Amino acid sequence: MLRLTELKLPLGHGPEALSAAVAVRLGVSLDDILTLAVIRRAHDARRKSQILVVYSVDVQVRREADVSAHLVGDHRVKPTPDTRYRVVTQARVDETRRPIVIGAGPCGLFAGLLLAQMGFRPIILDRGKVVRERTKDTWGLWRNGVLDPESNVQFGEGGAGTFSDGKLYSQIKDPRHLGRKVLEEFVQAGAPPNILTEAHPHIGTFRLVAIVERLRAAIEALGGEYRFGSKVTDLVIATDGKGTRRVCGVCLRGGGQIAANDIVLAIGHSARDTFFMLRDRGVLIAAKPFSVGFRIEHPQSLIDRARFGDQAHPDLGAADYKLSHACSNGRTVYSFCMCPGGTVVAAASEPGRVVTNGMSQYSRNARNANAGIVVDVTPAVDFPQHALAGIDLQRHWEERAFIAGGGTYAAPGQRLSDFLAGRPSRELGTIIPSYRPGVRPADLSDCLPDYAVAAIREALPVFGRRIAGFDHPDAVLTGVETRTSSPVRISRGEDFQSLNTVGLYPAGEGAGYAGGILSAAIDGIKVAEAVALRMQATG
Repeated sequence: MLRLTELKLPLGHGPEALSAAVAVRLGVSLDDILTLAVIRRAHDARRKSQILVVYSVDVQVRREADVSAHLVGDHRVKPTPDTRYRVVTQARVDETRRPIVIGAGPCGLFAGLLLAQMGFRPIILDRGKVVRERTKDTWGLWRNGVLDPESNVQFGEGGAGTFSDGKLYSQIKDPRHLGRKVLEEFVQAGAPPNILTEAHPHIGTFRLVAIVERLRAAIEALGGEYRFGSKVTDLVIATDGKGTRRVCGVCLRGGGQIAANDIVLAIGHSARDTFFMLRDRGVLIAAKPFSVGFRIEHPQSLIDRARFGDQAHPDLGAADYKLSHACSNGRTVYSFCMCPGGTVVAAASEPGRVVTNGMSQYSRNARNANAGIVVDVTPAVDFPQHALAGIDLQRHWEERAFIAGGGTYAAPGQRLSDFLAGRPSRELGTIIPSYRPGVRPADLSDCLPDYAVAAIREALPVFGRRIAGFDHPDAVLTGVETRTSSPVRISRGEDFQSLNTVGLYPAGEGAGYAGGILSAAIDGIKVAEAVALRMQATG
C-alpha cells in the first residue's frame, strides 16, 4: 500500500475528484485503484481567493511495485507506514502486584488504560469526583460563584482537558505513532471517527464527558480500579543502606495507606499542594518556564471573515488562528489554546483566586472566539527564589484578579482600546463577554506584572495588522490566564523514574513533560510501558 501526501483540491470539490487526483499523481487509471482511505485532511487558507483542501491518503493499486519504481524520488509517494500499536509486555497470570496511578486526567487515564490492557490491574486514585458529579460542581462555580476546591475545572475525572476545546493534536515528535493509538481509543469510546483524519481534530466538552466514562468502564473491565475522593497527602519512601530511596506506597486524606512499589504521578499542572508535599519529601523538582496573560474575545464572524474572506464554506468550520510576536522588552507574546466558537470559563481551583481558560463544544457554534494572549515568564529572571516560586507568582496575580473582579469569582475585564490607552474600563462595548459568573469592568494592568502588560500592549496592534479586526476597540480582555502549563518539572531519567526516588514515575503536564490532551496521553502510554517493563524485570 502507498501513502500519498500533499494532494490539493479546490474547496467544495465533488466526491470523484480525490480518486481522479490520486490516479493522476500515480499515473494509473481509475480502474487500477483498488482501495483508497483518507488519512489526513487539512485546509490551506493562505490565499483567501483560492482555499484548498489538502489530503494524505493510503492507496492500494494494481502492479504496485511497478508504480513505486516509476515514482522513485517523489517524496509525496512512499510506502504506507505501520501505525499499529503493540504492547511492550504482558503481565504474568499470577501477578499480584498492582501499580498506582495518581490522577485521572488524560495522562493518568491512558497510563491506567495501557497498564490494564497489559494485565497489571492498576489502582487509579483521584482527589476529585466522577466526571458527571464534577461537571455539576464546575457549573456551580460558573452559575452561582461557589467553588469546590476538590471538584472543579482542574480536579476530577478527565482532568483539565475535559473543560476545554478537546483539542487532539500536538507538535511533539511521534515516531511510534502513539498519537494514533490515543485517537483510536477515543473513537472506540465514542468520539467522531473524523478525528482520525482531521489535521486539527477536536471533540468538545460534552462529548468528552461520555468518552471519559467509557474509557473508565474499559479499564475496570480489564481489572483496573478507580478510587475517587482519594487525595494523596504523602508518599511512603524507604531508604536502604546504600542511600537509595524507594517509594513503597501512598498515604490518603483520612489516614488510609496503599502499598505499591510503582507509582505514576499524573497529577496535573494545578496540584499545588501535592507539589509542595513532593518537595518536602525530597523528590527532585525544578522550576520551569510558563506563561501568563489574559483571554481575548472577538465575534467568531470577525475571525472567519479575516481568515477565510468570502470563501466561507461549511467544510471549513469556525476559523482559528495562531499568533506570536517578539517584543522590544525581550518577551514573547503569543496566542494560546485558541477556542473557535467557544466560551471563556472560570478555572479556579483555590478560594480567593480567579483563573480563566477557554472551552468549546464540538459544534464550535458559540458567538465568540477566544484565546489566551500570554507572555513567557522564566525562573532565572522572574521567580528565582526557589523551585516552587512559580506557584507563588501565579497565586499572587490570581488573587489580584479576584480583588479586581469584586471578590465574587467574577473576572476583571477591559475593552481592548482602554487597555491600550492605559485607562480603566467603566463599561464594556458591543462584544459581550462569555465568562461566567460574570465580568466586571476594571483595569487589567493591575492584574499582571508591568513587563507582561507592556509586552501585550505592544503585541496587540501587531496582531491587528495580521488579522483584520483583531485590535477591534471593543474586543474584550478577561483576566487572568496563569495555568498555561506546569510551573515545575519533576525531574526524571530516561527510564521515566524520578532521578532520586526509585519506583516513582512523574508523568504528563503536571510533571512538566506534556502540554495538552494528546501529548499528555502519549506520555501516559510511555510511562505505563516503563512501569510494566520494570515490574516484569523485578518480578
